[in-house]
Amino acid sequence: MSDAMQPVSFHSIEVPNRFALAPMTRTSAEADGTPNTLMADHYEGYAKGGFGLVITEGTYTDDNASQGYANQPGIINDSQVEAWTTIVNRVHAAGSKMFVQLMHAGAQFQANRYTDQPLGPSEVTPKGAPLGFYGDQTVWQTPSVMTDADIRSAIDGFAQSAANAKAAGFDGIEIHGANGYLLNQFLSTYFNTREHNYGGSLENRLRLTVEVVQAVRNAVGDNYPVGIRLSQGTVTDPDYQLPEGAAGFRQIVQAVRDAGADFVHTTDGDVNRQHFISGDQSLASVAADVQGIELIINGGIEETNLQDVANQFPGALLAVGKKALANPDFVQRLKDGKDIADLDFGMLQPKATITNELAWRESRNH
Repeated sequence: MSDAMQPVSFHSIEVPNRFALAPMTRTSAEADGTPNTLMADHYEGYAKGGFGLVITEGTYTDDNASQGYANQPGIINDSQVEAWTTIVNRVHAAGSKMFVQLMHAGAQFQANRYTDQPLGPSEVTPKGAPLGFYGDQTVWQTPSVMTDADIRSAIDGFAQSAANAKAAGFDGIEIHGANGYLLNQFLSTYFNTREHNYGGSLENRLRLTVEVVQAVRNAVGDNYPVGIRLSQGTVTDPDYQLPEGAAGFRQIVQAVRDAGADFVHTTDGDVNRQHFISGDQSLASVAADVQGIELIINGGIEETNLQDVANQFPGALLAVGKKALANPDFVQRLKDGKDIADLDFGMLQPKATITNELAWRESRNH
């Protein structure tokens, strides 16, 4: 336990411990995407609860087609940047570091105040149904195929949002390349049926992700943490596997490293799930084998297994999601030897908003 509780150097910053709050959609910003006091209280609570690093929910990056949910925060204009600055300052005052997660929804699009038409690598809709936690849409829309101009606009949005985040005082950038959102879609042979340039071979399917990492790196300069969250599966298709297997995932990690990423954040249903078409490795173990890049790992980490995971991946940050939602003071409870509750999904009903969570907590207090 003491190992995970000790301060750790993560790239160019000193993090108070190895616990990170995993990024989780809360759909609680103002309708125009401006973060608010409710969100500030929310994120500050995790910092006060002991998390060394707080990673924001997916934050949209342009006023075209990047927004995926109603009341999703953005970081594309002065009012949004100013509001995030207030939140970052409160998290810092509570003793924690804070990264912003930059996200383009792509085809996985449930609401957008700027457009009614999602964009994606191909005219392929996500599997399954939209997430009821995050909106009332019952079927996915078919995306329009992204043109070269659309792709350039998306890259520029990531870059400008990264510069905005640095100006707001964030300690680093996490690019969302997982869970079925735009960059994950380009990597996927299910979503991406393009034949040239950005499609076909893994090298081509990787091109947009590499260009986004390079653009973000150029926007924030050297010695500022930049990383990317990676998965194979999506929120509605958790069992998708890269046809290139573990070797392909290793190629992805190496490519983002060479493009300027300092860390990768692997996420899966279980951190040790053996989820490639062959072999016995996990996403995290493949990434850990790549030299020259740091690691955040996510997937079922809780009080019963965290020490084993911490020992298995020395130096990696441990991103906690469900147990953090149930226990915003998860880390402090570990230190104090207090009971840790399981997540009751009732707190996410009828929508996964901070307001509904607070109402659920209040009802339990009575």
